[in-house]
Amino acid sequence: MNRTEDFGYITPVYTGAVKRYCQTLDLKNDPELIKTYRHWHSKEHIWPEIPKGIREVGILNMEIYLLGNRLFMIVETPADFDWDSAFGRLATLERQAEWEAFVDKFQQSEAGAASDEKWQRMEQIFQLP
Repeated sequence: MNRTEDFGYITPVYTGAVKRYCQTLDLKNDPELIKTYRHWHSKEHIWPEIPKGIREVGILNMEIYLLGNRLFMIVETPADFDWDSAFGRLATLERQAEWEAFVDKFQQSEAGAASDEKWQRMEQIFQLP
């Protein structure tokens, strides 16, 4: 991660307009499960097909942050990105369904829920004028 010592994070710079989606999801409140979830999301342990598929459907950047058992995800895409069609396609790519089933055991959600049912989009309520 491109973290500075004060927990600020360096963000990519794009040449054109981008859309940003923000979502949240809670993990099961179990320190060992959270530790394991972090492990499988590290650069060294994430299944290589997962970031490959995310990029393949047009996502420019995806970041997940953790506080306690609450996850916050930022997804940056081209301005003309169609969320529903991209994620419909992502679900068909190699190992994506297997990954969803694997991470399901860590997440507070209905068993077998699709990714878009687990991750809840957040509404922006403030932007610095």
